[in-house]
Amino acid sequence: MIRLSSITFGYSHASPLFQNFNWEIERGETWAILGSSGCGKTTLLYLLAGLRAANAGQIFVDGESLTRPRPRTGLILQDYGLLPWATVRENAELGLRVRGFYGPDGKHTPKDFQTENRVPYWLERLGLAEVADKFPSQISGGQRQRTAITRTLAVSPDLLLMDEPFSSLDAITREDLQNLTLSLCEEQRLTLVIVTHAIEEAASLGRKILLLGDTPNRQARVFENPNAGVEGHRNSREYRELCELLWREMRNETE
Repeated sequence: MIRLSSITFGYSHASPLFQNFNWEIERGETWAILGSSGCGKTTLLYLLAGLRAANAGQIFVDGESLTRPRPRTGLILQDYGLLPWATVRENAELGLRVRGFYGPDGKHTPKDFQTENRVPYWLERLGLAEVADKFPSQISGGQRQRTAITRTLAVSPDLLLMDEPFSSLDAITREDLQNLTLSLCEEQRLTLVIVTHAIEEAASLGRKILLLGDTPNRQARVFENPNAGVEGHRNSREYRELCELLWREMRNETE
């Protein structure tokens, strides 16, 4: 689905974060991007979202060169990205309203976009129906994240990008939303790429884990984790061994 071909990217007056970097993602895969602060995790996510342009090289999605944000990509940010003056329902409907404004132009909205409002379904499905008329300041952090997920699912994406979406939540809420995200991605056949700095979260969510290190990143270091999301995986020996391996690799990068 996604192919990064010889990508080079760096911010002005700074050393490049990526140099001749290659990486591929198949449709339906779940990936975690792991690494320490400053290694380029969020930047890579913004490149995949079309919000940043590479200095050199190309990014292809479904065989087409990515030159701008694509309408079938959903992006969920760490701070949820909710409008504080809008209710939960209004925030969840925002993507649909934007698409209704542009119409099925193929740039802002898919050409096969259906105008059906599925927000009520997703509000009910994600347990938000009872708080639909409340404002973000009146609900919990977990409910805010569920609202952001509802807004994204309502526009029927095929690619879901998440930037440390659970980092500010308590442990129980975080695990519940992690499990919900995996089940929804499997049910909706979404390709998932999630950025995290937490080793345990990467090992819980990513069936494949991309480990970024010292910049510039030149080679994609990928760790297979096929049992992510399988019941009991977090308590397994394989899970513990993978966490230990990732911890050693990350520590080596910082020494």
